[in-house]
Amino acid sequence: MQTKLTLTIDRDIIEMAKKYAKLKNRSLSKIIENYMKGLSSEMVKSADQSAQITSSLKGAFKTKKDFDYKTELKRRIDEKYGS
Repeated sequence: MQTKLTLTIDRDIIEMAKKYAKLKNRSLSKIIENYMKGLSSEMVKSADQSAQITSSLKGAFKTKKDFDYKTELKRRIDEKYGS
């Protein structure tokens, strides 16, 4: 389903974009749509890579069973900044 979108962009940029679209024999809307699709797929790919890295680290560090992350974090921050 297609829908309309209103953007506020500097006039010079719009004119340049229209000329580019005309040179490429494409509509400006289609160029922007394809660009946004590319951005979306890059964001998904980046998120997937981050998840893979995080997943690969799972279990790499061992702690005591009674380890409390929040308490340790507070202690280290206090130690570093002297609170």
